[in-house]
Amino acid sequence: MDIFAVLTLLGGLALFLYGMNIMGSGLEKMAGGKLETIFEKLTSNPLKAMLLGAGVTAVIQSSSATTVMLVGFVNAGLMKLHQAIGVIMGANIGTTITAWILSLSGLDGESFFIRMLKPTSFSPILAVIGIAFIMVAKSDKKKTLGTIFLGFAILMYGMNMMSGAVEPLKDSPSFTNMLTWFSNPVFGVLAGALLTAIIQSSSASVGILQALSSTGAIKFGTALPIILGQNIGTCVTAIISSVGTSKNAKRVAAVHLSFNVIGTVLFLTIFYILNAIFDFSFMTSVVDEKSIAIVHTIFNLVTSFMLLPFVKQLEKLAYLIVKEDKNEKKQAEGDMLSLLDDRFLRTPSVAVEQTRNVIGGMAHSAQESVTLATELLYDYDEEKANSVFAMEKLVDKYEDVLGSYLVKLSSLEMSHKDAQTVSTLLHNISDLERISDHARNIALAAKEKHDKDIDFSKKAKDELGVMCSAVNKVIEYAVKAVCDQDLYAAYEVEPLEEVVDQLRTKIKNRHVKRLQAGKCTIELGFIFTDLLTSLERISDHCSNIAVCLVQVNDDNFETHEYLRTVKTSGQEFDSEVEKFQKEFPLPKKEEYKLDPA
Repeated sequence: MDIFAVLTLLGGLALFLYGMNIMGSGLEKMAGGKLETIFEKLTSNPLKAMLLGAGVTAVIQSSSATTVMLVGFVNAGLMKLHQAIGVIMGANIGTTITAWILSLSGLDGESFFIRMLKPTSFSPILAVIGIAFIMVAKSDKKKTLGTIFLGFAILMYGMNMMSGAVEPLKDSPSFTNMLTWFSNPVFGVLAGALLTAIIQSSSASVGILQALSSTGAIKFGTALPIILGQNIGTCVTAIISSVGTSKNAKRVAAVHLSFNVIGTVLFLTIFYILNAIFDFSFMTSVVDEKSIAIVHTIFNLVTSFMLLPFVKQLEKLAYLIVKEDKNEKKQAEGDMLSLLDDRFLRTPSVAVEQTRNVIGGMAHSAQESVTLATELLYDYDEEKANSVFAMEKLVDKYEDVLGSYLVKLSSLEMSHKDAQTVSTLLHNISDLERISDHARNIALAAKEKHDKDIDFSKKAKDELGVMCSAVNKVIEYAVKAVCDQDLYAAYEVEPLEEVVDQLRTKIKNRHVKRLQAGKCTIELGFIFTDLLTSLERISDHCSNIAVCLVQVNDDNFETHEYLRTVKTSGQEFDSEVEKFQKEFPLPKKEEYKLDPA
């Protein structure tokens, strides 16, 4: 094997890893936010967790990605450790799918059907379809599907390059002698673990072993411990990912490692004891791609079902490895910001869903601050006012952390829809932060009124009460639109916002007449006007939030054009406005005799 063959081998490995990477990314995009929903539906049933883990890993073609997501979910408090254990077992089973796909290249037969089943035959077709979808298709889903097809074709081309590069090794005595070292179970396991730890993909390392098997020099006794070691090596990704996380998240990585180590030790011990008794003749036979896929699958199935009844014991072992300390519960259970784990950035669609959840918490905080602030206008309470000020600071913190996270997220490759969602969420957090600022202004106005022992007239308070009710209703619709992705609620915001604008104009005109009639002081007049402005601005920001959601749904980002169209659309919009006018009527207009002077 000369230097050019080595370069070909390395080039093939590079293409293999790149193909696997872009294929996995495409599959993750296709799965979208469904991954998080699948994980959240897990119960305490370990078998169900294992099956779901196998399914998710088979879809995204990466056990490493699955375990890293688990670390993030447990770190964020979305999943308990015992739930994650079942998923880890399933992830080991799901990752064997890749080996089976790669084993198709070893099919024998000259019939057209058999030849078409070989990846070398159908991968060029997938490459052509993939590049056509990427270059011509307008649909985001078709482009993603094209990426998956092209990734698979690149992966298979890399696999063929590696197989061709190592073919001369079948006649090399030094290569054959080196392989005898790995017949020793300890050396074989260490070699498999080291290779997988370096490239951080058990699927890729199994693929390399399958490529080497084409030389015909690898015996079953050599391949077995290497395959088992590869399962241990893949734990490195989760271990690295758990650095800087909570104790429970570190325990996920500990469970992943201990499960594979225990499974390997048990499997090898039982297997070699049986071999000593029955002397398996196949130990000296040559393995091919299909044999490696079979061994890989049998090992993961046997160890998973063998250790499934011992989930509680594995959990206890994780607690022994990563010991509990007194400060472990210092993280507040309701801290929504803990959901923004950087580990989710490896799977952008999941990160987008997590961001939605956190913005939901921010939206509820902003809504509560408005509700409390408007209550202060009628019944001032110092503790309630302090709650409004505290919530305003909390919403500011939400904006800072979410803004930084969304900027990181926007730099990643994701689907067109997710990219639009990220852009929209960046606008949403700005509007929610401004809403909490206006709530603070309302609370400060209520405080000033209380401290100076001054109050509005009954008519002014009644009118203000109608506008406060309308604004609380409009923010209720906006928050429902954000949290539930409720388009109906989003469409209700704009006509109600129009009514709030009308209320502000009418109340302001009445207020001017009260000033002219001497029924209100200049000092109270300034406070009253500022309150109307703050309430109207809250309504405007709710409109921005609702419009953003509608735009994403309609794939349209022309805000002013959308608003112009909605407000001039005729009967439907007018009937909604009329409905809200009836729901929020002003009290009967007061007549004043103005001073002629």
